[in-house]
Amino acid sequence: MAVKIRLLRMGKIRNPQYRIVVADSRTKRDGRAIEYVGIYQPKEDPSVIEVKSDRVQHWLSVGAQPSEAVQRILEKTGDWQKFKGEPAPPPLLVAPERADRKAAYEAEAKAAAGLAEAAPARPAKKAAKKAAAPADAAEKTEEQAGATSGEQV
Repeated sequence: MAVKIRLLRMGKIRNPQYRIVVADSRTKRDGRAIEYVGIYQPKEDPSVIEVKSDRVQHWLSVGAQPSEAVQRILEKTGDWQKFKGEPAPPPLLVAPERADRKAAYEAEAKAAAGLAEAAPARPAKKAAKKAAAPADAAEKTEEQAGATSGEQV
């Protein structure tokens, strides 16, 4: 039996999410798999790649052939280099931790209630533009007044 390591497509239209699977080469793309060995989500920034390294190494050692896409993924994670005995690639990019929305909400609620001195999370852009506009207009009128008086003298 020829065994392949390939991608099994999941997700919605225009939002692909893949599982990295070990399957018989004769089964269809989204057919039954022997084992699930990882996930790949290309639409995230940076892409999410999680691979069970020990299981991939096992399947490669017993002769499973990765598809081209899976081989590229394994090269990024370093599993392909480990199998071939080559030096490891640079580490993958990791998404920064998301801000805790509940903590941010509580801080804003305290600030709104006047219980805590906190700066607003986002400055109001429109208010800043409106405040800057009258000051700019006043400077321009002063310059024009100075220029007209200078010309008359």
